[in-house]
Amino acid sequence: MTDLEILDQMIKEAAKVPLDDNYGKNKVILTEPQQADALATIFGVPDDAIVIKADAFRSPDTIFDGSHGECKRADFVIVADTGKKKVILCIELKTTKDSKKEITQQLSGTQCFVEYCREIGRVFWNERDFLDGYAYRFVSIGHTSIPKRKTRTIGQADAHDRPDKMMKIDWPNHLQFNHLSGGS
Repeated sequence: MTDLEILDQMIKEAAKVPLDDNYGKNKVILTEPQQADALATIFGVPDDAIVIKADAFRSPDTIFDGSHGECKRADFVIVADTGKKKVILCIELKTTKDSKKEITQQLSGTQCFVEYCREIGRVFWNERDFLDGYAYRFVSIGHTSIPKRKTRTIGQADAHDRPDKMMKIDWPNHLQFNHLSGGS
């Protein structure tokens, strides 16, 4: 079984976002859970990809104090294998702007969620190398409910491999998976 097949079995359908056909290529429409008019469309998503609503995972605030942001999560995770590259893309959508600290906490919480899934695959599917070799990428997409204008990338365009070094995009008009994932 491939990593994506295991992940597909592991995650409930209600927590997944389906890929849509876009003239023979895939796209995914990400909608802000609290605001249906806030959305971002990502074009060129690989066939071997699963999109997870990370914030569908219940907050662990019944266990953790939350004073360091450890109960927060970003909105979405895309786990993909392009054939050339394996990538885990953690995405936070914002209708306006939040503090960098808060967005970093949300992206970090999502990375913890993925690591939890990794351990579930290793232990319960008995796949010792489950999700090994995947590169993390972190993206914050802002101004998602404002009428679209030219997409603007701010800051870390290349090295967005840590939550605190996230790629920031405002006014997402036409997002490409390859750009978000750091290239081919």
